[in-house]
Amino acid sequence: MPQSNSSDVADVIVVGAGVVGAACAYYAARSGLSVTVVDRGPVAGGTTGAGEGNLLVSDKGPGPELELALLSTRLWREMEDGVPAASEYEPKGGLVVASSGTAMDALRHFARAQATAGVTAHEIEADRLREKEPHLAPGLAGGFHYPQDAQVQPALAAARLLRASGARVRTGSEVTAVLTGPGGEVRGVRTPSGDLHAPHVVNAAGTWGGELARLAGGDLPVLPRRGFVLVTEPLPRVVRHKVYAADYVADVASDSAALQTSAVVEGTPAGPVLIGASRERVGFDRTLSVEALRRLAQGATALFPLLAGVRATRAYAGFRPYLPDHLPAIGADPRVPGLLHACGHEGAGIGLAPATGLIVARLLTGAEPPLDVKPFDPGRFPAAA
Repeated sequence: MPQSNSSDVADVIVVGAGVVGAACAYYAARSGLSVTVVDRGPVAGGTTGAGEGNLLVSDKGPGPELELALLSTRLWREMEDGVPAASEYEPKGGLVVASSGTAMDALRHFARAQATAGVTAHEIEADRLREKEPHLAPGLAGGFHYPQDAQVQPALAAARLLRASGARVRTGSEVTAVLTGPGGEVRGVRTPSGDLHAPHVVNAAGTWGGELARLAGGDLPVLPRRGFVLVTEPLPRVVRHKVYAADYVADVASDSAALQTSAVVEGTPAGPVLIGASRERVGFDRTLSVEALRRLAQGATALFPLLAGVRATRAYAGFRPYLPDHLPAIGADPRVPGLLHACGHEGAGIGLAPATGLIVARLLTGAEPPLDVKPFDPGRFPAAA
C-alpha cells in the first residue's frame, strides 16, 4: 500500500471551492484545523460563479433562515475588515417596490414581522421613491428600503477567502469516492490523482451535494433549480440599490417547478447592470431559454424604463441547490460518521456562507454553534427508499 505524504493528510477535507466551501475552510482554519479543499472544477466554477453576489435579509421572513442571514450580515462586515479587499463588499442596501396598494400592504405586514427579528426596514412613500432611485418608473405605490442588504463579487469573495484560509486547494480534481473505515466512518476521499485522508469531510458541493452524499453512503435530496441573469453594457451608476418587485419574495419560497420570473435589478461597481431573477426545475439543462430572458428584460424595463434603450451583452445560467423545505443542510450526517453537510442554500448561499462556515467550524471542533442548528439538521429528510 502506498504511503501517504503530509500533503495528502488534513484534519478536514472540504469538497467544493465555491463561496460556502471557502467560508467553511476559512473558519475551520481559524479554529486551528488543517484544511484541504477539493473541487472538480475551478474556484467558484459552479453556483457561486453564476451568482449575483446578493447578501439579503429583505427577502426572508422571521425564522431560521433569517437568523442565519442576520448572523452572516455581521460576519461579512467582520471579514471585510479582517480579509483585505475580501470581496468588493458593497453595503448599498435594498429597495423592494410595490406596484399596487394591495402589494404595498403586504410589504408593510412583511416588514413589521421582520422588525421583530432584528431587520431594519424603512417605508418609502410613492412620491419619495425617486429620491432613492431617480430612474424608477412612475406610478409605483411605494416601497421599503433595507439598509442591511449588501452585495459582494462572489467569485472574488471565494478566491480571497480560500487564500486567507491558508488551505491546500486542489482544483480540477473530482471526488470519485468517499473513503470509509470498518464502521462506516469517513477516512477521506479518492480523486484521480490520489487519495486524500482526513477524519472529517464537509460536503459543500452545492447542486451536486446529493451526489456526494450518495458516494459516502448518505442521502440528501438536493435538486438543481436553474436561473438566468442578463448583463447589460457598462453604464454610469443608474441603479443605486438592489431593486426588486414585491413578488420576488413569493417566488423564492415557491415549490413550483415551472418557470417563474420576478424583476430584480442592480448596478455593479464595474458598470454593468445585472437583471434577474428566474427559477425553474429542469435538471442540469443549460439550454438558453428565450422565454426566460424575454421575461427578465420585460420586468427590468417595467421597473427602469431607461433600460429599454440599453444593450444586453450576455446572459448566463446557474443552478441553485434546492432542498424541499427551502432551508440548507448544515451539520453532521446521521448515517455517515465524520461527514458534515453545508449545502442546499438555493439562491442565498453567497449571503449565508459566513454563518454556515462558522457553524461547521464550531461543530468540527466541538464548540457551541452560534445559533440553533436543529432546523438545518441534514437528518430531517427521510432516507430514499
